[in-house]
This record gives sequence, C-alpha cells and structure tokens, in this order.
Amino acid sequence: MYVGWQMKSNIVSITPDTPMLKAREIMDTQRISHLPVTDGKARLLGIVTDRDLREAWASPASTLSVYELTYVLQKLTVNSIMTKNVITATPDMTIERAARIIHDNKIGALPVVQNEKLVGIITSTDLMEVLLVALGMSEDSGRLSILVRDRVGVIAEVGRIMQEAEVNIRSIMTFPLAGHEGVWQLIMRVNLAVHARAVKALEDAGYRVIVQYTEDLAPYLPKEGA
Repeated sequence: MYVGWQMKSNIVSITPDTPMLKAREIMDTQRISHLPVTDGKARLLGIVTDRDLREAWASPASTLSVYELTYVLQKLTVNSIMTKNVITATPDMTIERAARIIHDNKIGALPVVQNEKLVGIITSTDLMEVLLVALGMSEDSGRLSILVRDRVGVIAEVGRIMQEAEVNIRSIMTFPLAGHEGVWQLIMRVNLAVHARAVKALEDAGYRVIVQYTEDLAPYLPKEGA
C-alpha cells in the first residue's frame, strides 16, 4: 500500500500572507488540523498546524484586551508562525514508511509532493484508518490470538487449520511478545459467526487460544521446539 492510494488529494491550503484569524477559521470550518502553505501555484512553502495557532494565541500578546488582540491577530499572517522546513512524502512512498516518519518526528501529517508540486496530504488519522482496515476491525468480526515460536511454516500451519475448519481469516498479523525472545503473538480476526469454530479448531490442534485479556500468559506460551 502506498501513500498515493490513501492521501487526501482535495487539499485545503493557504498562502503566507493569510491572516492567522483566517487560518483558524478555515481549520474550524473544514475540521482539519494542518494547513499546507503554498505560493498559490502548488509549490509548498511551509505548513501551519492547529498547535502553531494555539501557541500564537497564548503568546505575550494575549495580555492585551480582547479588542487589541483581535486587531493584532488580524494583522499577523501565517508567514510568521509556519514551519518552513517541512518533512514531506511522495505518492510512491509506502504507508509503513510514512507511519515511521510521522512517529519518529512526532508530527501529525505529511504533505505529499510530486515534481515539486503539492499533490496531497496524509495524516496520522489516515494512517490509523489504514491500520484498522488492515486489522479487519469491524462490529461483525471477532479476535483471537495464539502465542507461537518464530519458526518457518507456522502461519501456513494455522492457515491450513482454518481452511479445514472452513473458517475464512479476515486479517492476520504477528507481533513480538515483550519479555519472551523468539515468541510472537499471532493475532487473527474472523467473522463472529465462525469465531467459536475457529477457537475449537485451533484448540483441537493443540494451541491455547487467547480470546480476552489475561495477565498470566505462562499457560499460553509455546513449549520448547513447538
């Protein structure tokens, strides 16, 4: 999956001479938290966030009266608060790479640039939606997990068990189990209608299935060599 497939391409942007009050109004109206700043011809110059505007409102100028503050903010433009060294993505960047960049840099969005032109934006909210879809999260699905050794063929083995039980796996993912080297959580979601059948099939095959939070994972740990 790539950024270009998930980005928002109907971009709301502003120019450096946009008043802060206008930027605030646009964010509130559009219900967004990030405004790319362009030269009016799609060339990216910077970005303004909801946090930038809130910090500007909380500056020493806030000691002025309401009328004086409104007057000052009407005169101030986003050019004075926007981030100019913007971290960007490209349409052919993978979703996981974009997620890593957002996470590592503690930012909420990546403007997407192609051929020096702003073509979209992808936010942490967009990435969360991708994650939820990839995990198969829905009201008509149920979750189950097993703890397995990191070994070749384990996913194929589980898939065969589900196939023989005529259970369709809606999503599957693996995640290392903290504090247990070489042990991974294998997490699946299946239709609620066949959830009990999936659990029984795995248990009949010798797996201990986790269907709810449990503090003591010792009984669920795979045996050595399993």
